[in-house]
Amino acid sequence: MTADIDDSNVDKDLDVSTANTMRERANESRLKLWILLKANRLLVTGVLAVTFFVVFVIGVTELPPPLVPQLNNGDTIDTLFSTMISAVITGVTLVVTISQLVLSQENGPLGEQRQRMEDSMDFRDYTEELVGSPSPADPSAFLRNIIDVSQDRAEAIRDGFEDIESDQLRWEIDQFTQSVIGNSETVRDQLQGGTFGNFDVVFAALNYNYGWKIFQVERLLNDHEADLGERENELLNELKTALSMFGPAREHVKTLYFEWALTSLSQLILYAAIPALAVAGIMMVIGEAGTFPGSTLGIENIALLVGASLTITLLPFLLLVSYISRIVTLAKRTLAIEPLILRESQR
Repeated sequence: MTADIDDSNVDKDLDVSTANTMRERANESRLKLWILLKANRLLVTGVLAVTFFVVFVIGVTELPPPLVPQLNNGDTIDTLFSTMISAVITGVTLVVTISQLVLSQENGPLGEQRQRMEDSMDFRDYTEELVGSPSPADPSAFLRNIIDVSQDRAEAIRDGFEDIESDQLRWEIDQFTQSVIGNSETVRDQLQGGTFGNFDVVFAALNYNYGWKIFQVERLLNDHEADLGERENELLNELKTALSMFGPAREHVKTLYFEWALTSLSQLILYAAIPALAVAGIMMVIGEAGTFPGSTLGIENIALLVGASLTITLLPFLLLVSYISRIVTLAKRTLAIEPLILRESQR
């Protein structure tokens, strides 16, 4: 399409493309994003637990002054784990209460539930009109259908602007549609086979930066108003409509994931609280001076035992850290549903 464009008449410094993935839009390392978003939360919890254990053991054995003699004091162990019992009970109660408050919005009288159902069905009907087929029940397929429509309409724009006289407009359209089509193909592949609940669907949806695309459509309509005919305006507005549908669809899937994750977090914390309390109680009973003499690999057994017991007692908190870090990162990157770019690097 750009073969007959006069480059001398084109301002190529104008940024009209859209990055394909969140990694390309965010000025952060791949490892950081993987840990915060993509990595399995139980794996992150395990890594945090191992890290804490290692740091604790090294700290009490190597850092001056040595703390191992204090660990051999039964009063120290009793105070440490009695405090942990109180912290675990208070923390578990607070987390479960907050989770239930968040989920309580799903409860309501029959009239509110009926209105929610009507709103959801209205959106599905509008989506069915957009895509030309019944809306899938699977969240991954639902998002893919909207992306497919956006790609089809981007291709229609690319083919429909070939006769435009403005070299600048044709170059911008070529750059823009290439990025939309490429981004659509990338996200569609990531959504393929994604299962709701394991974050794959939400993570793939983050890579489709519909807000910047909508802005580019609006800018093209405004900046090149004199070069656009009725058909070109119609094509651009049709793409804008499809992109606008992706916003509430993604937000709905994200909201459902938040509720799913908070429910899973509450369950895991409750499960982890039982062994945490049991270990803390056992250590209070048996943690006396001289109970755990000797050393293993040059490390006092009392340091290894207290470190392992404290790590198990901290599991509910470590689970909270791993899950909430993903939730707040996701919320921070999706604060605006409309075309507002809150960070320059998030285009």
